[in-house]
Amino acid sequence: MTTVGFIGTGNMGGALARAAAKSPLCGKLLLTNRSPEKAKKLCEELGGELTDNLGAAAQADVLFLGVKPQGLEAMGAQIRETLDTRGRCVIVSMAAGWTIAELERVLGAQPIVRILPNIPVAVGEGVTLLCASSSVTAEEKSLVRELLAASGMVAELPEELIDAASGVTGCGPAFAAMFIDALADGAVACGLPRKDAIAYAAQMLAGTARTLLATGEHPDALRDRVCSPGGSTIQGVRKLEEGAFRAAVMNAVIATYEKEF
Repeated sequence: MTTVGFIGTGNMGGALARAAAKSPLCGKLLLTNRSPEKAKKLCEELGGELTDNLGAAAQADVLFLGVKPQGLEAMGAQIRETLDTRGRCVIVSMAAGWTIAELERVLGAQPIVRILPNIPVAVGEGVTLLCASSSVTAEEKSLVRELLAASGMVAELPEELIDAASGVTGCGPAFAAMFIDALADGAVACGLPRKDAIAYAAQMLAGTARTLLATGEHPDALRDRVCSPGGSTIQGVRKLEEGAFRAAVMNAVIATYEKEF
């Protein structure tokens, strides 16, 4: 069984700790947070063990770092000596903007996995992007993926593609929420109560996404199946095209990518 540690149990760290706790490979679960009360409450929920940063760094076989990006340098300085003097430990960082090379500079020679989870991991429907240093073995990557399995999709890709993918996975929930809100506004304008409109729009989007994932169908093919000749849907598509809907979405993703550079 694997001893899994989490330094930082905020919204994202807490969500991934809940996912890891569901894995049959997770033995002891060590939790620490800047606010001990938050970590203690999560320990009670998950059956974990409350510790501090040094305790987690000394004991964990897999150590997740859920601290904010601006706090990672100081946290790394705190645990570096412990990491340097212990056995092998797979470090999993979820700090946005920190490359593997930068993490190695701060954390030393331990194998490092970099992940970028998104908000829906909290409900088990997220996407976590993953890349790893060359010292991480295939077995270790498989272990990390298994620990994250209950959070949703885990997608491994080269580090140079992380920023491009995060424009869809990390920023995309905001764009999707705007689309749901806009659909609901349209339905409200036609007389539907807002609460119902939001629920219907959200479920429609979730169901459409699951359909594409289940079938592997191209989105254009699904659209064509809904657009009957001379029907109402194709008229709605025409209006979206008049408003440059697809161009606007493409530009939104490109803008998030360009912001990284």
